[in-house]
Amino acid sequence: MPTYLTPGVYVEEIEAGARPIEGVGTAVAAFVGFAADGPFNTPTLVSNWTQFTQTFGDFVEGCYLAQSVYGYFLNGGANCYIVRIGGPRGQENGAAPKAATRQAVLGGYRFVAKELTSGGQTGELTVEVTEPTGENPGDDRFTVLVKKDGKVVETHNVTTKRTKENVVTLVREKSSFITIEELATGGAVAKPDRGTAVLTEPPQPPPVPRRIAADDYVGDVADRTGFGGLEAIDEITMVAVPDLMAAHQRDLIDLDGVKAVQLAMIAHCELMGDRMAIVDPPPGLNPQEVRSWRMDQAGYDSKYAALYYPWVQVLDAASGTNTYVPPSGYMAGVWARTDATRGVHKAPANEVVRGVLALETHLTKAEQELLNPIGVNCVRSFAGKGIRIWGARTLSSDPAWRYLNVRRLFNYLEESILNGTQWVVFEPNDDALWARIRRTISAFLVMEWRKGALFGLTPDEAFFVKCDRETNPAEGIDLGQVICEVGIAPVKPAEFVIFRLAQMSGGTSLVNE
Repeated sequence: MPTYLTPGVYVEEIEAGARPIEGVGTAVAAFVGFAADGPFNTPTLVSNWTQFTQTFGDFVEGCYLAQSVYGYFLNGGANCYIVRIGGPRGQENGAAPKAATRQAVLGGYRFVAKELTSGGQTGELTVEVTEPTGENPGDDRFTVLVKKDGKVVETHNVTTKRTKENVVTLVREKSSFITIEELATGGAVAKPDRGTAVLTEPPQPPPVPRRIAADDYVGDVADRTGFGGLEAIDEITMVAVPDLMAAHQRDLIDLDGVKAVQLAMIAHCELMGDRMAIVDPPPGLNPQEVRSWRMDQAGYDSKYAALYYPWVQVLDAASGTNTYVPPSGYMAGVWARTDATRGVHKAPANEVVRGVLALETHLTKAEQELLNPIGVNCVRSFAGKGIRIWGARTLSSDPAWRYLNVRRLFNYLEESILNGTQWVVFEPNDDALWARIRRTISAFLVMEWRKGALFGLTPDEAFFVKCDRETNPAEGIDLGQVICEVGIAPVKPAEFVIFRLAQMSGGTSLVNE
């Protein structure tokens, strides 16, 4: 309370009522993979396909990152983060490979062109070794002429002796165009014979494909590489690694490595607690093989992951032909579209997948009966209805977290309440604070109930918020804790719609006149 010492009229502003909680975003994807251009291991935000091509280049034949991002935007995705991997080891965080330098060898010396900071040395550089000039030439002395476009621009009278006029020492200090390295190791280098050489770039060996290790994807939090670089970005809600399968198809990573990367991706989402992993199956599997991969080989069990099958056929702009790609990028776009049109509480299923021409495997109802109970979300083609997502389950064995929309709804509510109640920290821990907390959270949940996100005919049936003396005893207050219990009844998808029909016996109805 302010202190008043002088008589007069004063106006005070006070805070009344509950502070509003604003819902967080639910549809921001992150893609990890290979690209034609752009920085390595630097999470980069792109908001449309044009921004992606400007930063990371166009489609790359045999890689799936660009195709997946294109499918994401095509199906309704907005913002996403791109992490490009696969660069040379030791040149992470966007560092470009060192450019080749122009050089030439005369005798036991290598003459190397200096690269100027103004954009590089331009024009033809030539080095010529001639007879020495001066009164005492000596057997150890010679002259180095530096020519640019045929015109002498520097003259250096040097010696092989270890003096201040030594060829390496003097040229390094005096020349603006070249530097010199000794090729011999140990002992003095002999004076080079007379001759002329043009400084050119040495031939570059062809790139040697290296095996992609699981660490390339997992990365490190401190270095902000791989998945680790995504930990610093709170708004991400979906993670996909489509090019994991591209590396597997090119024999750069085996199936054990695929499993290791997918387990790391799931662990990343579980650690963050606010995002989902969209897992791709290996290519070319039939329904029985996918079941075996899901149950026996991979054996994933997480409420923060979803698996889609089969691969989808799209137009490959890089080769001009139709090709099969992992479904994760297209599925992420459908998630984003459903969130925008219906809300995160709506299961992203029974939705058309845009841009898909066909499926690698056309599933039957009986085949889906093998896959749906184990959490494999099937993509199916229906006559007259197009290609649709026909599953909305997580990879969890816990029935409470069976449905994808339930897990994503809780992610949304938890993150929104967390962000919207930061004002509570360091407030006086008393009944007045508890009442404000109840009003704040209840007002937010009522709005979500009205949107259809919570189950129940009334707010009392949909949720409860308890923050009082019972949840905050004296012992907890002494520890500086405020405990608020929130219970929510989420809506669950009508996965099995059953109409029970019965035959009625015919007869003449009696009508009262």
